[in-house]
Amino acid sequence: MEEWWHYILLIVVGFVVGFINTIAGGASVISLPILIFLGLPPNVANGTNRIAILVQTAMATAGFKSKGVSTFPFNIYLGISALFGAIIGAKIAVDIDGDLFNKILAIIMVGIIFVISFMPKIKAEELIERTTGKHLWLGILIFFVLGIYGGFINIGIGFMIILILHFLNHMSLVRVNATKVTVVFIYTISALVVFALNDDVNWKVGLILAIGNGSGAWVSSRVSVGKGDGYVKKVLIIMVIVMAVKLWFFKV
Repeated sequence: MEEWWHYILLIVVGFVVGFINTIAGGASVISLPILIFLGLPPNVANGTNRIAILVQTAMATAGFKSKGVSTFPFNIYLGISALFGAIIGAKIAVDIDGDLFNKILAIIMVGIIFVISFMPKIKAEELIERTTGKHLWLGILIFFVLGIYGGFINIGIGFMIILILHFLNHMSLVRVNATKVTVVFIYTISALVVFALNDDVNWKVGLILAIGNGSGAWVSSRVSVGKGDGYVKKVLIIMVIVMAVKLWFFKV
């Protein structure tokens, strides 16, 4: 980065990304192109973005905690499982056509829109969290697989986590997001280490971006608790649509 406005751009973009990622997901489709636009190679942009995600999820976790929303120790169990998966994902070198990958992911996002929009709403009396026994072990297995994907690219994983926690574990969307940010924080540690060991991280750029991500995440986590599930669902659907269009018509 050589221009002063690059720093301002990173912070502003980071704030937007941190806000959206905390309440919904998919905003890495914004930050990754910006990092590449600023001159980082795609693999370095992917690794550098993990610094911002790490700070973002740490601030979001603290924000939910400050509002009294926590799913400990369930979130820790899922996070540790995803951490091991992320180590594998970050090490995988997959030779896949970028355009094809984006279109496949876009189709997945459209599918998620239909699931969110048309799946039967869980009644309040049925919204009893299922975080122990078979639901815990099934969650641990699923999050190991999600960790592999998260370690590899991370884009769109927030949507997947939200669906799983809401419909499998019967969590409210606010508590889903509180769990999500902690899980992503934990597995991002291992992914960042792998990228750093391979010299695929620009620490200066990542830390500047992280200022914005962390600020946006803190604000978003506190706002979402006050607004409730209806607000979260609306933002979630909008972001899934935006991400699907972005992935289908434009390169990451």
